Order: sequence, then structure tokens, then C-alpha cells
Amino acid sequence: MSEAQVQTATVAAPAKNTRTLVGRVVSDKRNKTVTVLVERRVTHELYGKIVGKSRKYQAHDEKGEYHMGDQVEIAEGRPISKTKSWVVTRLLKKAGLV
Repeated sequence: MSEAQVQTATVAAPAKNTRTLVGRVVSDKRNKTVTVLVERRVTHELYGKIVGKSRKYQAHDEKGEYHMGDQVEIAEGRPISKTKSWVVTRLLKKAGLV
């Protein structure tokens, strides 16, 4: 391998032990921040019924390129502000026409 290939291989590798979640952007009104809604389905401990749970995360969007309805992947990172410690890593699906 040449030096360029070694450098790109180390840069492209994701950080180990980093939590990643997939969700939908529900707000893009703030500067450099998007609100991502992560929905998941879990089994109720006592009754065994499958229940839908959701949580909103504030994620850092440096360039402002993600908009409402986009499906994105977010990864945990260092705290950026009081409520922001997640960063949008990639766009999975662009929002359709509303």
C-alpha cells in the first residue's frame, strides 16, 4: 500500500465504541443544529406487548445541509453545548415531497 492509501484507510475508519442511531429530522430551525426523532420498538417487561418508544436528540449539523423529513444517522461525540452531544454522520434518505 502506498502512503495515500494508508492515510485514507485510517481516516475512513469509524471510531470504535461509538453509539450510532438512525432517525428522522423533525426540526432544522436552529443554526447548525437539527432535532432528530429516533423511534424504536421494545417489548414491555411485564405484559410482553410490543410498545413503540421515541426520543428526540439534538445533533450538530455544521453545514446546515439536513432538512425536515430527512432520514439520517447520528453518532455520539463530545459535548458541544448543554443539550448537544450527537453529530449527524450521514444522510440515509432524502425527504420526499410533502
